[in-house]
Amino acid sequence: MGSTLILKVRVCLKPLTPFLRQGSSALSTLQTSMCKSSQLPLLARFLCTRNSNPNLGGRQTDKRNSGQGGVKKYTIRRREEGLWDDYAKGREGVSKSVFAAGTAKRTREMLMRKSALISQDEQEPEARKIKEGKMQPPDRPLSAAEWQKLKESLGNSERFAIQMMSVLFSSGSDLDIAKSLLTFVAMETGTLSYELLLRYLTLCVSGAHDTEVFDVYDIMRGSFHSLETGASSLFIKSFSRTARWREAINILQELKKVFTPSQRNYSDIISAAMKHSDTTTAWALYDELNEKGLSPNQETWEALFEGVRQSREEKGKEAEAMPQSETQERLLGILLYMRNNQIYPQHSLANSIKSWFESLTGEKWTGSWTSPTAKGVCRCCGSALESIQLTVEEYQQLKGGVMSEIIEGKDVFNKTTPELERFKAFVKKKPAFDVVVDGLNIANINKDKSKQSETLLAVVSELQSQGLTVLVLGRKHMLKPSIFWQRNNMDLIRQKAHCFFTDNISEDDPFLLYATLHSGNHCKFVSRDLMRDHKACLPDGATRRLFFKWQRGHQLVVGGFVPASRRVRFQSIPCYDTIIQTTADSWHFPYDDTDDRSTYEVPQRWLCLTNKD
Repeated sequence: MGSTLILKVRVCLKPLTPFLRQGSSALSTLQTSMCKSSQLPLLARFLCTRNSNPNLGGRQTDKRNSGQGGVKKYTIRRREEGLWDDYAKGREGVSKSVFAAGTAKRTREMLMRKSALISQDEQEPEARKIKEGKMQPPDRPLSAAEWQKLKESLGNSERFAIQMMSVLFSSGSDLDIAKSLLTFVAMETGTLSYELLLRYLTLCVSGAHDTEVFDVYDIMRGSFHSLETGASSLFIKSFSRTARWREAINILQELKKVFTPSQRNYSDIISAAMKHSDTTTAWALYDELNEKGLSPNQETWEALFEGVRQSREEKGKEAEAMPQSETQERLLGILLYMRNNQIYPQHSLANSIKSWFESLTGEKWTGSWTSPTAKGVCRCCGSALESIQLTVEEYQQLKGGVMSEIIEGKDVFNKTTPELERFKAFVKKKPAFDVVVDGLNIANINKDKSKQSETLLAVVSELQSQGLTVLVLGRKHMLKPSIFWQRNNMDLIRQKAHCFFTDNISEDDPFLLYATLHSGNHCKFVSRDLMRDHKACLPDGATRRLFFKWQRGHQLVVGGFVPASRRVRFQSIPCYDTIIQTTADSWHFPYDDTDDRSTYEVPQRWLCLTNKD
């Protein structure tokens, strides 16, 4: 029985001899030899098998690692493969978000985590050799004997092929080298595991080797009962770039039977449909994406704007009269969605929006790249941008949400409720404040902690000199004389401002938010705290966006350190709202022109569109 098995494997491996240096058809030859219909049931178990464990290769616990340290190695391996899975799924975890907030930063963090994993002491020997530079990709395809020699020199690890394919991917090696590695593995073991093929597929897709992807697709579909989401996403991405893009729709339909496809899956096919002028399919998939509660990404919107514009130019003005009114309404709906969700287009999307407006038949839109003045006036068209100040209705909505969800709701600050009630009574007895100062937060601006009371006094003095009614929130330990909190400074602060000192275990922010909102829409607050945790407690996206708008219009931030014997400078508060906005004959789009904008920052560059008709 054993000799018969070996003979069958050898017979199936004969086509692999010329596979080393054949072109893009090499994998097709491998597929033909491995997956003929009459031989498929048997050969699928030999040459294209998953590991005996139904989980992906490397995900099962190795008995050799079951002793001390085994759990660490298993955990790290799972974490490594999670990073690979992120890429295999179209980098959903790190691909760019439609909310356009710090996408590149998250990508860099993912890559740094991957690098850190490789350098950990607990890493298995093969990975440490990558770190030490001992596992380097060959500069040419190797023969089976050369691969065997290289494997033995690196410890003869069972995961040698997986590790080497990782190195080939990260180093951008030539595809023929990866092919020669597959040939070696098939000749050595009679098996090409699902995991190895998946990583080879990742390499092919990232390098846009779409013809090779077709061959891998035929092999995997013929050899495995089903494909997991990583492989399906990669196939959708690759097929969508080619004339066989409609097959990606079939893959999507199969994927929907098991999982909800990602917005990236939909985006790839929508882009392909628009590229091939199939607007009906594109809009149908876009509607389906929204019905599933997925947020479209910016590449999807860019494809729609570009596709509609190009379709109009190809068909001519006469044939596009009716479709323009229909598609125009839908595209304008996308812009309003971006406005309502405070989404900033990236530069490429903004450019597509500009081109679409300028192509509208019978209208004379002109776009310009610009920036507003400090007073919120567009430098291009001269129109005033929307105010950063909340309307009466917006302010009441925000105040109600903050009071119920952050201050009185089931929040982590319930432990301060008794003292908060005492604070409410204190506030009611005082006049409305103009500024509320987070005393401890501001006192720690300077690195010299012996200057805490002096720093706080400087800030309070600057505000008081402007004729403002100031409230300082502090902790009771600040009243105890020390090198940090000098008595004379604290006495002056209490003379210049109203003060409330909480218990040392209390949370300051609920007090600050309550006093500021209770005092009215004119009241501002001074703090370096970005309040992101509190914003997250709010019940819905609309209220959170109102909070962010209110915060940008009311938070005073000290500019740098507080120098001795010099006036305190505060960063200016913009008078205009950074949001997509429109009038009867204009649109203004704040857009991202940088890859590292943090979520709490807003773009500084704008697109101005005006209609001269």
